[in-house]
Amino acid sequence: MIHPTALVDPAAELAEGVEVGAYSLIGPGVRIGRGTRIGPHVVIEGPTLIGEDNHIYPFASIGATPQDKKYGGEATELVIGNRNVIRECCTFNRGTVQDRGRTVLGDDNWIMAYVHLAHDCLVGNNTIFANSTTLAGHVEIRDHAILGGFTLVHQFCVVGEYAFTGMGSALNKDVPPYTMVSGAPAEPRGLNLEGLRRHGFSAGSISRLKQAYRMIYRQHLPLKEALAQLESEYGQFADVRLLLDFCSHSERGLAR
Repeated sequence: MIHPTALVDPAAELAEGVEVGAYSLIGPGVRIGRGTRIGPHVVIEGPTLIGEDNHIYPFASIGATPQDKKYGGEATELVIGNRNVIRECCTFNRGTVQDRGRTVLGDDNWIMAYVHLAHDCLVGNNTIFANSTTLAGHVEIRDHAILGGFTLVHQFCVVGEYAFTGMGSALNKDVPPYTMVSGAPAEPRGLNLEGLRRHGFSAGSISRLKQAYRMIYRQHLPLKEALAQLESEYGQFADVRLLLDFCSHSERGLAR
């Protein structure tokens, strides 16, 4: 399952069924789970842990040192979960000791060509990153978010669950769950209604979230007052609670 032109370091650990394509390089400290396919001309440096049934396409650079001048050779890591598709020319860097010490990509993510995950990023599950999406360091992207092509995300920003960014968006603030944004800098454009329907949100849930969006974005209230009103009227519902908790704990401020 390993092409004769591939170079796999003896200190790397490859599980049963791993495929490694022509001219790929697997370095020491790399562990790859069962059923993962590594295409040709891929470079994977350690410490990097890759789970099961991933597919990494040609010319990807996985687990390289962080692009951070403070990095001093510490043994930080990259962790990739299961069943991810990572397309051509992606670059994923390891973490830094100034943060969590690891960069993390969860499960079942669809990562298109030329995507960059910088040091200490945390990406959840079932996300989609379109071509040339770029995350700066310390960014968090939560479950089911979709980032349009050429989206740029400033360091320390958080993108909430089921959020959506338009093509060419530049994010310098946090994006609340369920919200669509676009532009440079990105501005709110409404709820991600199509995404909510595709994920099986009920009509009642969507109606509540519409009301929540109006309170935060359309009534021209100070954010603290809007969240207090939202808490009073809908705080008992889990879908709205997710939005409330996100907005209440935002450190960079909201795209608003």
